[in-house]
Amino acid sequence: MIKNSFEKGPENWCTYDYHASVIASGPSIMILTTWARNGGVNNGSYVWTDHTRWSADVPEKPESILALIYYREWENADPIDLREAEVSAYLRGDGLDLGGAICDFWINIPGQRWHYSGHPLTISDGKWAPEPNRITLHNDEKLWHHSWAGRPPKPKSLDECLRQVHSYGFAFVGLSMEVSGRLSMAQFEIKPARSS
Repeated sequence: MIKNSFEKGPENWCTYDYHASVIASGPSIMILTTWARNGGVNNGSYVWTDHTRWSADVPEKPESILALIYYREWENADPIDLREAEVSAYLRGDGLDLGGAICDFWINIPGQRWHYSGHPLTISDGKWAPEPNRITLHNDEKLWHHSWAGRPPKPKSLDECLRQVHSYGFAFVGLSMEVSGRLSMAQFEIKPARSS
């Protein structure tokens, strides 16, 4: 079980600023989320980010904003098998204008990103929802969109990527304009499928 309750801080959850990364011409620029001790679900802790920290990742097709991103290597953790894993999280927007975009969960291995487009997520407006988003990551390419396959493109199957996930998070996809406002997250969990 992976659990981010954010009791002591942002637990390495970041936002990806693609444009700043291009301008810097160096490593990817990740901006740590802001931690709030209170005000989350049941007045617990949570993290938030906003449009001043993210920008559209234009090499992806379609363009997406990686609003919340977590790399396992940041905590010296090995890649994880997320085939049929259960993911849950509370997502809240405050003044959040998606401009027609949807929010989805994504997974990544180096040079590959898949978005779980078959299950768009709900972002509550101005308050925490009574229940978190809950999804099962079915190993079925019809439910996913392969948005990035490296340069030059070297596509890998969803099964290969789900078996060894290095990073994951939440993205805004289908942009007609830059998404503005604030996105908050509380009580993130991943429950891997049981071994057979």
